[in-house]
Amino acid sequence: MFDKLEKIEKRYRELEAQLADAKIISDQGQYQKLAKEYASLTPTIEAFTKHQETKNQIVELQHLLKEKHDRDFEELAHAELEELQARQQALAETLDALLNPKEEEKDQNIIIEIRAGTGGQEASLFAADLYRMYSKYADKKGWKCELLSSHPSETGGFKEVIFSIGGFGASKTLKWEGGVHRVQRVPTTEASGRIHTSAATVAVLAEPEEVEVNIAPQDLKIDVFRSSGPGGQSVNTTDSAVRLTHIPTGMVVICQDERSQLKNKMKAMRVLRARLLDKMKQEKFEKASKDRKAMIGSGDRSEKIRTYNFPDRRVTDHRVGFTTHQLMSLLEGDLDELMEALLKAERAAQSEARSS
Repeated sequence: MFDKLEKIEKRYRELEAQLADAKIISDQGQYQKLAKEYASLTPTIEAFTKHQETKNQIVELQHLLKEKHDRDFEELAHAELEELQARQQALAETLDALLNPKEEEKDQNIIIEIRAGTGGQEASLFAADLYRMYSKYADKKGWKCELLSSHPSETGGFKEVIFSIGGFGASKTLKWEGGVHRVQRVPTTEASGRIHTSAATVAVLAEPEEVEVNIAPQDLKIDVFRSSGPGGQSVNTTDSAVRLTHIPTGMVVICQDERSQLKNKMKAMRVLRARLLDKMKQEKFEKASKDRKAMIGSGDRSEKIRTYNFPDRRVTDHRVGFTTHQLMSLLEGDLDELMEALLKAERAAQSEARSS
């Protein structure tokens, strides 16, 4: 394991030097590629560095204990030695997990689809709030967030917004966000100050590589048309918007945010592949869903998973009983505490499953 780690560290230092090179900085395509590799190696290098530091501390302490000291000092030193050895073991396990991730836990890009549900225009505004929340969280985590498709509402919200998120830990962290998100607040259009309840539906899909989901050309119908904004008004003078219809399943994907027809088609294909992979997974693993539900809920898009209560500044995740009164901070992308509660519940469920 440590030979492999030394090779990874060597590559990490090479990347560090390359990312500081002016020629590479000027080539954004190459820079982004190297930066992504650098970011993927960082957690392993950080754990390896801590492991080596702990190992050196253990050696120094063991050497010190060979000398004669008073009883109190020796007791403290032995206690510290036990702590260091336990830390070293934990770091070794972390390194092993980073070097040999389980197949289902490997990082991959995800596609998140948010759709306004019950609540009319207020629901579309809430969908926009959720998109902003995830975008800000991705930015704070150093993940790449890319808008794929959106259908704005007349009030500045979204009837639907689809985007991808990629980066180390993104898929593992956000995989449980699928479901119904409910909001309770007074709409800006409500003159009497009455609280309304609205909802938005979130779907989290794994984004497959092109080779994972092969779409035959004869199974695809492609239509092009002019992009339109809220209310149906044309926002482009060329036929750049793309509608893909997957004939065998009837799935339809529309992308119109880019001015380039080719870019819209490429984005639509990404969304279509993700939906097809999700459909295949749901059909294949339907019988095994009870294990997923036992963790923190099924992730089903019809399941109410979280409530955002504005009058009380409260957010409650109904699956794990997590509640925070930092609603505004959470909507600004401060999701770490919430995500840790979900991951903790998942780890506890996995541990219980292994022991049973």
